[in-house]
Amino acid sequence: MTDPELRAQSFEIAWKYLDQSGLLTGEHKASARFILNRIDRMMLRGERRRLLLSNAAIDAYRLRPLVVTLNA
Repeated sequence: MTDPELRAQSFEIAWKYLDQSGLLTGEHKASARFILNRIDRMMLRGERRRLLLSNAAIDAYRLRPLVVTLNA
């Protein structure tokens, strides 16, 4: 599997989970950018496990409102 395929599949898993669980909030473009950023950073460090990439993106997205609140 190529890196673009891995990235796309990891994103799709994370997006579907967050969407179906009702956790996607705000503008979808910003949410997509946030999820892809997390996946990209992990891939740059060498991670290639699709489920780990998607689960880490989900966890980071779930914590995002808390982080934003604490920094406000």
